[in-house]
Formats: sequence, structure tokens, C-alpha cells
Amino acid sequence: MAQFSTPSSAQKTPKGSIPRSFIEDLLSRSDLVQIINQRVPLKKAGSSYKACCPFHDEKTPSFNVNAQKQFYHCFGCGASGDALKFLMDYDGLSFVEAVETLAALNGLEVPREQLSPKAEQQQQQKRNLYDVMVTVAKYYRQQLKQHPVSDEAKQYLKQRGVTAEIAKQFVIGFAPPGWDSLVSGLKADNALKQQLIETGMLIDKSGGKTYDRFRHRIMFPIRDGRGRVVAFGGRVLRAEDLPKYLNSPETTLFHKTDTLYGLYELRQSRQAFNQILVVEGYMDVVSLAQFGVHNAVATLGTAITESHLNRLFQQVNEVVFCFDGDEAGKKAAWKAMELSLPKIQGTQSVRFLFLAAGEDPDSTIRKEGVAGFQARVNHALTLSDFLFKGLIGQLPMPVSTVEGQQQLIALAKPYIISATGAMPDLLTKVLSDYVELPVWRLGQIMGIRVSSTKREKTAQTDAQVVTKVTSLVLKIIKLILMRPRWSEVFSAVLLEDLSQSEKAEYRFLAQFIQVLSQNNFIVEAAEAWISEPNKKHLWQKIDAIVIQQDDVFIQKEFEACMLQVGKELKKEQEIKKIRSEVLS
Repeated sequence: MAQFSTPSSAQKTPKGSIPRSFIEDLLSRSDLVQIINQRVPLKKAGSSYKACCPFHDEKTPSFNVNAQKQFYHCFGCGASGDALKFLMDYDGLSFVEAVETLAALNGLEVPREQLSPKAEQQQQQKRNLYDVMVTVAKYYRQQLKQHPVSDEAKQYLKQRGVTAEIAKQFVIGFAPPGWDSLVSGLKADNALKQQLIETGMLIDKSGGKTYDRFRHRIMFPIRDGRGRVVAFGGRVLRAEDLPKYLNSPETTLFHKTDTLYGLYELRQSRQAFNQILVVEGYMDVVSLAQFGVHNAVATLGTAITESHLNRLFQQVNEVVFCFDGDEAGKKAAWKAMELSLPKIQGTQSVRFLFLAAGEDPDSTIRKEGVAGFQARVNHALTLSDFLFKGLIGQLPMPVSTVEGQQQLIALAKPYIISATGAMPDLLTKVLSDYVELPVWRLGQIMGIRVSSTKREKTAQTDAQVVTKVTSLVLKIIKLILMRPRWSEVFSAVLLEDLSQSEKAEYRFLAQFIQVLSQNNFIVEAAEAWISEPNKKHLWQKIDAIVIQQDDVFIQKEFEACMLQVGKELKKEQEIKKIRSEVLS
């Protein structure tokens, strides 16, 4: 049976609040160095102790523990506090649990002050609700194993590649069909019925009647940071049943704007992650875990919130939002970008990965493998790239025009102003590449103070490349970005000729093909390379090229361009041969 982190209703829980004087005495008795060293190995460094921070990924230790002040601080992510704060953040304990743990380490009993009858009743009621949710999760788990109609659910999980081990890890269950399965299955009396209503598991009808919220669905328990079940998500098994995904409503235990599905399981994996993927649903989290990717979480029927971001940045420095490439996915990503931009500080970063139409993380990782999927993650759009691509897409005029550039400045201004730290200066420098104005002048126009230092000139070789690229090469690149696999027409011999050409544009084309092939034909990787500062104006020109969306037209255009390259290189026969072999 799956394990849950929750107090047992059979255990007697101490009542009353803990005196402040006891907490202060407890902290004075405790040895913070010893407490942390048992969990994170510390090294003596002068009068303090150091380690790599347990709250974010780093290679150079910036986590300091001061034995005299009994205080820790990380100069990388800003995490700081005393022994109680460390136990709460590292062990995932509540404040009371941290006090009880620290008291046990010092051989002390925790005294309690008398609670008012009302406050005591409220505490006990909440503890009882956690117990109820554990009971429900166990019931659904049992139904997946034993219910007569659970074969359909088992078959679905099998088709999605979910093993028994992963199903157990995420405590996946099955809500049987019927309107009162939960009440009858748990033999619920009136008191339990009321608790099931409070937790959102039952819906209260007029006249005192109730019915199950979740019916004929695969059930995913949603756990908080301490592993307590606070809600459920259910997925339908039949296409005609709606909605496809259903989450518990807001309750005293569950607040969707503060909860991330899979965060508890991520922590339990005890792996060190450089980044966390934010995906669209709990099945995405489960499917990725099946392939050993344990750093994925999902929001629960809501857009990303400030509270979500705070939780994520407590774990890692980089968050990658993974969305479908449709309009809904792009809209959700834009909202995430708007929320993230003012919060990014220091070494933190946010990126965006868009999957192909009709694909999700599960199907993508099955087709491309873990290495292929990770390559996509590694080449996800940076926040700045996503921001400016999105703004340019909103322009009614081309960005190459004076009007388009003025409109881009107006659109970009509120985003640049909302950023913190060095980001306003850096974003203004990016904007200057698009609108061909000095950074200091952009600062004047937007009414913000930015660095007035002049940008260093790029190396002469790069400058020659980006100023001499012809329209022929740009059109070839545009066509290949539309059909990445067509880059295979460039044989090793042809690439060698292009690389050694006297013409800078052909050397540039060879580099582009090599970047694309080295990154498994992932378009985003090639776009990121073209979008580098010394090539950005080329990206604008490529983006402005209009190609008719017709397969026959696209192929003929590509063939004509390649034949032109062949004539100039005197390789026409070789290109004809390669074209007929590959494109056919």
C-alpha cells in the first residue's frame, strides 16, 4: 500500500499552542551546525561552515552556517533562517512539527497552552479531514486493483506505459462508475458524509442528498509539500464524458493557486536538478516520470501564479514552461512570461518549450527518447527571445519599417520597465538590435535610465558573414526551417565546398546546416543560433520572407535554390542527384 505523510487519527495529538518562551529556549539549546550537517555535509571555513546550498543547484558553495549566531544564509538564492526554518524547508515540516522534532533531539517535551474550545475544535477538524483524504485515496487505489470494471482503467494506464511501480509512487487509483460508490464503499455515516462534502469529494444536492464528484475516472491524488493528500484530479476513460480532466474544488485543505502536482514526488526522488519543467497536466508528469524524468510538475486547472513561481525558485534556478504549440499554449506561455519577468533575479531564468501540434511530453519522449526530449528542453526559448518574438508577432507593420520599429518600442516599454536588476538594461540592448537605435537613445525615448556604454563591435569575421548573406541563402534557410529534414541534401562533400567557399554567405549556410544536424534537426536550436546578437538582423530578414504554404510550391522553390547554388559551385550534377534521392 502506498505511504502517506499524515498524522493518524488514532494517535493522541497534543492540544494547545506552544509558548514562545519555550521556542526561544529550544533554539538556544540547539546546535544548528549539527542539525544541518546530518542532512548536508558541512566544511569548516574560518569561523563559519560552508556547503553547496540544498535549496538550489550550484557548483561553488555559497551556503554559510554561522555557529555563533545559530543562523544560516545562502548568498546564491537568499535562503536563510534558524534551526526551525531549516527543518521546515528541508524536511518539509510544518512549524509545529519542526518544534516537536527539535524538542525530541534535545530530549524535551513540548508544553502546550490551553486553546479556546473553538480553536481546538477547528484544529481537530482539519486533522480529521487529512485522515479522510487518505482513506479516500486508499479506497480508489483498491478499486483500481479489484473493481469489476477497472480493466478499462488498467488498459489505459498500460497503453500510456504506466508501470505498477509508477502507479504506486503516484498512488493512482480508480473511481468506479455510479453516483454513490464512495459513500457505499466507505460505509459512510452522516459525519463522514459531511467531511466528504467539505473535502469536495461529494456534491451536496438539495434535500440532503449527495452524489460522487468523481465517477468512472482514473484518479490522481494531489499532495502538498509534506505528502498529505489535499485534493484529487480525475481523467475520463470515455471520450464522450466531459470534462476530460476534473480537479477537486477549493477547500480548507486545497488551494490550486498554491499547489503544484508532482512537487512532493520531485522532492522525494532526492535527485539534484538544474531545472524544473512545468507541464500542462498530471498525466504529463506521470508519463515523464516513467522515463526517469522526475523534475516535472503541473499546475491544476489554473495559470501559473506568483506563489507557484516562489515555490519553484526555492527548488531550482531555472524553470522551463512546456506547452502545446497551439494558440491556447502560446497564450498560457505569454501569461507565464508576464508573471515571471518582474520576479527573475540573480541567476534565475525562465524558458519556454513548445511542442509540435498534436504532441505532448509523453508522445514526444516516446518518439525521440530521453536524450531527444532533453535536447528540446536545452534549446527552449529564453524569456527574452520569447518576449520579442511575441511582440514582433503583434505588430501590424513589419519590424523592418520605421513604423514597425516605433510600434515595437511602444509595446516593449512596459515589459522592460517591469523587469528588475540588470534586465532592463539587457532587454533594451536587445531592443536596440531590432530598431537600430543606440541604447542610450532608447532609454531617453522610453523614459528609463539604462547603461550608456557602447556595445563592443563583434569580431570582423562575424561581421563579414552577417553583412554579406544574400537573399538566395536566406531563402534556403527559410525553406529548411519549414522542412528541417531537407537539410540532409547537403552531403559531406557539398558542406565541405560551402565551408571553403570564398563567399561568406556560403560559409554561413554551411554553419547553419551543421548546427541543425548537430541538434537532431530541432528548429528551435537553429533559430536560437541565428538569433544571436551578431546575426539578429539576419533573423529579421529571414522572418520577413513570405513563402506560399503549399507543399509542391515549397519543394520547387527549394529545388530551384539548390540548383542555383550548384551552378555557382559547379556542383549542379551532384545536387540534382542528392535532390532526387532525398526529396523523393
